[in-house]
Amino acid sequence: MPGRELLEGIDTDLSFDPASVEIDDEDVLSSFEPAVREWWVKQFAAFVPENGGFFTPPQRGAIPRIEDGTNTLVCAPTGSGKTLSAFASIIDDLYRRERDTEEGLDNSVYCLYISPLKSLANDIHRNLTVPLEGIADIAAESENDSDGSNEGTDADDENVDDGIEIRHAIRHGDTSSADRQRMLEVTPHILNTTPETLAILLNSPKFKEKLRTTEYVVVDEIHSVADNKRGTHLALSLERLEAMCNTSPTRIGCSATVEPLDTIAEFLVGRAEPGGPPREYEIVDARFARELDLELSCPAADLINTPREVVHGRFYDELAGLIESHTNTLVFTNTRSGAERVLQTLRENHGFSEEQSACHHGSLSKERRQEVEGKLKEGTLDVVTTSTSLELGIDMPHVDLVIQVGSPKSVASLLQRVGRAGHRLGQTVKGRVLVLDRDELVECAVMIRKAEANFVDRVFVPENAHDVAAQQVYGMAINAVRPESEVRAILRRAYPYRNYTDTDFELLFSYLTADYEGLEDRNVYAKIWRDTNDAPDGEHHYPDFDVGQPLIGKRGRLARVIYMTNIGTIPDSFSCSVFVRGGDERVGTLDEAYLDTLEKGDVFVLGGDRYEFRYRRGPKVYVDPTGARPTVPSWFAERLPLSYDLGRAILSYQEELLARLEEEGPPAVRRWLREFSIDDDALRALTRMFDEQIRYAGPESVSTPARLAIEEETDHAEYKRRYYVHSNYGRRFNDGFSRLLAYRCAQAAGANVAVAVADNGFSLSMPLNRKLDLEGVIEDIDPAEVRADLRASLRGTDLLKRYFRINATRALMILKRYKGYEKSASQQQVSSEMLLGFAEDLSEFAVIEETHRELLEDKLDVGAIEEVMRGVDTGEIAVTHRRLSSPTPRAFGIATLAASDVVLAEDESRVLKEFHERVVCDRYDRRDRFRGGV
Repeated sequence: MPGRELLEGIDTDLSFDPASVEIDDEDVLSSFEPAVREWWVKQFAAFVPENGGFFTPPQRGAIPRIEDGTNTLVCAPTGSGKTLSAFASIIDDLYRRERDTEEGLDNSVYCLYISPLKSLANDIHRNLTVPLEGIADIAAESENDSDGSNEGTDADDENVDDGIEIRHAIRHGDTSSADRQRMLEVTPHILNTTPETLAILLNSPKFKEKLRTTEYVVVDEIHSVADNKRGTHLALSLERLEAMCNTSPTRIGCSATVEPLDTIAEFLVGRAEPGGPPREYEIVDARFARELDLELSCPAADLINTPREVVHGRFYDELAGLIESHTNTLVFTNTRSGAERVLQTLRENHGFSEEQSACHHGSLSKERRQEVEGKLKEGTLDVVTTSTSLELGIDMPHVDLVIQVGSPKSVASLLQRVGRAGHRLGQTVKGRVLVLDRDELVECAVMIRKAEANFVDRVFVPENAHDVAAQQVYGMAINAVRPESEVRAILRRAYPYRNYTDTDFELLFSYLTADYEGLEDRNVYAKIWRDTNDAPDGEHHYPDFDVGQPLIGKRGRLARVIYMTNIGTIPDSFSCSVFVRGGDERVGTLDEAYLDTLEKGDVFVLGGDRYEFRYRRGPKVYVDPTGARPTVPSWFAERLPLSYDLGRAILSYQEELLARLEEEGPPAVRRWLREFSIDDDALRALTRMFDEQIRYAGPESVSTPARLAIEEETDHAEYKRRYYVHSNYGRRFNDGFSRLLAYRCAQAAGANVAVAVADNGFSLSMPLNRKLDLEGVIEDIDPAEVRADLRASLRGTDLLKRYFRINATRALMILKRYKGYEKSASQQQVSSEMLLGFAEDLSEFAVIEETHRELLEDKLDVGAIEEVMRGVDTGEIAVTHRRLSSPTPRAFGIATLAASDVVLAEDESRVLKEFHERVVCDRYDRRDRFRGGV
């Protein structure tokens, strides 16, 4: 029988008959050293029947590739053993070399494990201890057995005592100075760290020498950094590491379900030569190796007329019932306050004690989070509520159900969250999605359908970020004087900078050398010098380089200290005090991320009262009391945005639903929806909403892939004209598109335009006596002018001011820490506002250009806006307009956007009922008028 000889001599209960089980991964198991093989069999023999061998699919695919030194991206769901698939070959290789070579392993690093989370690094560190100690014990027993059968020597006994040692350690921001010093003296062979600490180590005069022997780099949860500047920073650090290593390290990426795989793999491996193809890599695609058991549930078929207390009562009854029927349940909400509120209600109304329930989110103390994580690992908690903090990180082997409250806004996020249930291969991923909002019903029905069809939203990698490049080039210059061509090559080998042009480099170097008149007058000094190498008798000659060769080097005696104390990409944030204009009354505080969403005239709720935003001065916000309808909900900045890809999928769903509704009516829609994983109340609620929509405003009022629907409402009570734009392309798209239209409409109508943005569309409002042809405004947009107009719309906004401060700090234009003094985020903001005017007046300046690039491309989805506008321009997308006396059912969510604050829950219910009654009355009035005409 294949594999039987591999098991001979292994003292363990296999729990299966080797003669009766087909083992199809004998070649993988046989590649291991005997001690490693024996440890693996003892650990995983129990799972052989369900796996068809000793390895899970990602392990079976990854281990041989890594063993061959192939760069590998391992993409698999949580609990499928992908992290061990990365380490298995590495441990086997290090064990063999430690045993077989006389000198053993060097006192230096061989493997870098990089995690985006300290908690995950800590968890992996603990998990590595098990195989390393287990293999060492097996090897020692084997050696003792061997010595027992032969007459040994004192030297032999000494070797046995020494044993085989593969050291591992963890290093991040919390590592003590004593531990850091100890690592220099006794260096770990496997070092667990974070992206930020890796960058620091690359500039550490002594420890960077320990990294030259690195042969393996494992990047865990790579999907969580690829789409942000932490990932951009890491990509450059990996290329800097590559340039200094003795050999090219094998790169291994571990990712949950992500798309597109080739993009993430190229992000991982970079390029061997600037302008060349990606380094060679292979992908182990085991994303769909686990079965899904997903279902969408709604507490009522009529979410508008059913009393709110009834809806909430049914919701919590179902939630409590699900928790009680499972061992350990993880409940995800979309906000931290939501996680707290759900837990509180479960405790107060359903008898869950503090000992059996807990909450976990980023605002809690590190000690409290670690306590909850420990209990999750032990399985001693019946339920834990959370927002996003437990999407990644620790193993939770006892969780058998994940409940998602509301929409997680992307298929990838849904899969990441529900994947925490059944935390190993062979166990079904069981997730329940509970929704109390009609718009989110649409999102989640489509989301689950797409998840079951193996669809995943795309990840978009930021490109050509000047601020991160400035930080890393500064770090390279600090390490040594080097040729400018070398710096350019290192940058362009990293995937995010593969298209970085000579013009981009000149802009970057102009900033770093402070090549702008008046810049140093504002205390922004040159960070590097840039010059050609002098002749041997010149003042600045470097004998290692050719005469006349362009070189760069650091400026300033404190350069290394400045760099090491200001490194990183995660921005600081602060809260602003809110004051009523014309007095000293302080009414509360607002997080600055929320202020990004506010424009002059926006209305928000604070402490139960409504205020109109007027302006901000540094850390102070000035407002006027008002009775107007709120336009921006308090949770807006905290919730995840609907993804562009899922938004497009929803448009296709709406097109198919409309076709069935128009051909055969509601019964056909209900039959179709029974193919979805949704309960009867959700099915009826969805059918009713679209049936009412079509009866009231016709099929042209629903957006599809080929139609962008707009409706116009005249509100005489508030003397407002409102346009509801059903651009179901996600919140980032809508944030950008609404700004673009508001900018153009303000110019056309000669009036201020208020904006309220949602995931499935947005509203524009203006005084009733102002009127414009919004359909024509959209059709007149030249796709080639979108970028310039959107950039113009940002001038003077708080959003621009905040991101300029963040990028100026990343680019070390503003120093957070200097000579023992720390500058708070609010102080950084004051400094940046003093610099912003100067930067904007320059024809081109790297930090301001990066601020606009980040806002347009990463935050406002300008590429998607250009794509849709090209569709409008070519006629592939028609723009339709309906004038109505009340919002349609599909616009209810936009119209009551801010009323979904907790303090306004009753207001929202009342307004929704009022809208619904108007729709029903208007529909019957028109039907009666039609009959009368006949």
